[in-house]
Amino acid sequence: MKTGTIQQSLSGFYDVISDGEIFRTRGRGNFRKRKIKPIVGDHVEFEDGYLLKVLPRENSLVRPPVANVDAAVVVTAATQPVFSPNLLDRQLIALERQGITPLIYFSKTDLLDEAEYEQIDQVAAGYRAIGYHVFCAPQPFAEEQLTQLQDQLNGKIVTMMGQTGAGKSTLLNHLAPDLDLATGEISQALKRGRHTTRKVSLLNVNGALIADTPGFSSYETFDMTVEELPGLFPEMRRLAPQCKFRGCLHIKEPHCAVKDALENGIIMKSRYDDYLQFHELIANQKPNYKK
Repeated sequence: MKTGTIQQSLSGFYDVISDGEIFRTRGRGNFRKRKIKPIVGDHVEFEDGYLLKVLPRENSLVRPPVANVDAAVVVTAATQPVFSPNLLDRQLIALERQGITPLIYFSKTDLLDEAEYEQIDQVAAGYRAIGYHVFCAPQPFAEEQLTQLQDQLNGKIVTMMGQTGAGKSTLLNHLAPDLDLATGEISQALKRGRHTTRKVSLLNVNGALIADTPGFSSYETFDMTVEELPGLFPEMRRLAPQCKFRGCLHIKEPHCAVKDALENGIIMKSRYDDYLQFHELIANQKPNYKK
């Protein structure tokens, strides 16, 4: 019996990567009866052309349907479109919820003037202080920065996320000079998910397996409770034990370590403002919507 990772799913067939080789398999008939649907990224056991077992998942995404994602590259435009800290924070809490490591990559920094770049660099420093991996340089695709990103991705299952026009495909084109696909074909491969839901695959990019349909849409919804939300902000999670009241929501409670840190400039005001907005959005949702 072999073990491997599903690299591609197509019309009932599953290509599994195992020890550097790809094996084409089919699911066992009882998978359907047991309502087991293997997806790309699943770690599996297989033998003689058949999947025998889908191993427990660390996490799973809906769009793209990928399991066991280790990291997500959050491609964030510094301009064109205008940088949105609110959108970035939505993406970050969605990743925290799934236990996926975010890598924030600022694109289009070469379009900024000196003052604008200094401002975005300060924002990047704020996110680094929280503990996030942040890539921000005057030239977004400088070789040194791309090498540092690739080092973070090696051996991992990765998805890309970011708003339309942020530069996800452009970044992948720079990361994938040794990919079998020609540069122009990569963009087409990345768009396949828009035209058909039958095929999803992981592209082998220098030792990283990257979902070929960039996008991660669960940040558009808030399926956590107001009690869970503070734990999705790492800086609040660290400060919470210092609050006077257990279960402090860091809004109206007295002797709150988070609000003290905000007043002293220790945590970012934009992050706290987004936290308040997200709290209100969740609180106003119908009870049966929250999980």
